[in-house]
Amino acid sequence: MIQEIETAYAGESGKFLPPAKRPTRGLYREGERWGIEYYCHGRRIRKMIGTSKKVALDVLQKRRVEIAENRHLDIKKEKKAKLFELIADYTRLHAQGKKSFKSSFEVSLKTIAAFFGNVYLRDITVKHIEEYRDAQKKAGLSDGTINRRMACLKGMFSKAVVWDWVDTNPVKKVQFKKANNQRIRYLEEAELVKLLENSSPRLQAIIKFAVNSGMRKGEIQKMKWQDVDIEKNMITIPETKNGYIRYVPINQTVRDVLISVPKHKDSPFVFGDKRAGKPYNFRKAFQTALKNSEITDFRFHDLRHTFASHLAMRGVDLNTIRELLGHRSIEMTLRYSHLSKDHKMRAVTVLDAILEIAAAVSKPTAKGKKKSKKAPDPSLRP
Repeated sequence: MIQEIETAYAGESGKFLPPAKRPTRGLYREGERWGIEYYCHGRRIRKMIGTSKKVALDVLQKRRVEIAENRHLDIKKEKKAKLFELIADYTRLHAQGKKSFKSSFEVSLKTIAAFFGNVYLRDITVKHIEEYRDAQKKAGLSDGTINRRMACLKGMFSKAVVWDWVDTNPVKKVQFKKANNQRIRYLEEAELVKLLENSSPRLQAIIKFAVNSGMRKGEIQKMKWQDVDIEKNMITIPETKNGYIRYVPINQTVRDVLISVPKHKDSPFVFGDKRAGKPYNFRKAFQTALKNSEITDFRFHDLRHTFASHLAMRGVDLNTIRELLGHRSIEMTLRYSHLSKDHKMRAVTVLDAILEIAAAVSKPTAKGKKKSKKAPDPSLRP
């Protein structure tokens, strides 16, 4: 093997031939860039190098010599791993610790396994991943759900790259769906009154709390008395959906609700089930109240939208709403911008002061007449 390489790339003197005289087998070109192609461990490897053909030839020569001498130090031997092995290790070492494992990751992993089967990771191509994405769309899933499942697959392959199971992450080359998660369903004041009228006293307290705090359903259910400081008017959420601590201010309505809720020695939860010592599951009670109130297309999470929407309609600025909701970026809060009718007007009103200053500068003199230029004295002319 080494003899063949030396014959191909060196002359009688043993020196390497100039690029112009070297063979171009193993090179390919895409636009202005040059790539190399070679075989290692029975697999064809293609790699883009750059715009210089000379550099590409040098790299190709180096790879072939290293393979021939079995000292390919910078060529990794991929693990012959299959998808199910990656799913098992990814679940055990990474995904299972996430709060959304049961609701999101577990479902995503099952659909990925069902679609691809137990194939070798190196056999999963960009085309296969695009087919998986499109199959989810044909199944009627929303773009947001498809993106979450694609993100799960992408995360697995990223770990496979870190673990040296594969060289590259093919999911990075696949375009995600452009999700539209701008759904905002909130209760008008009349709807909220009707919902409260058709709720039990216990459910009324939870609904009032949700509309006045903006907290998520899971945060409300898991809230413990140790997280509530009525004296300082503050609720601490130890771990949010985004994985960080959040502080929620208490207004008078929330304060009244917390004072009215009875404490049970066998349950640490504010809205707890005294019989089981667990958080109170109010799903059925809430659905019944919605049905009796003739309110459709509404989820408990929409009470959080109700909280934010009414703040926006009452003139609260979007950044304050962002902080109250616990959004990490303003993009998620911008969905409420169209409800704030006056925020743009208030923003441009500050420029009125500039025009007032300009008007004051351009005002005429006290007599209302412009001063005329005095003609020069003729006697002073040379």
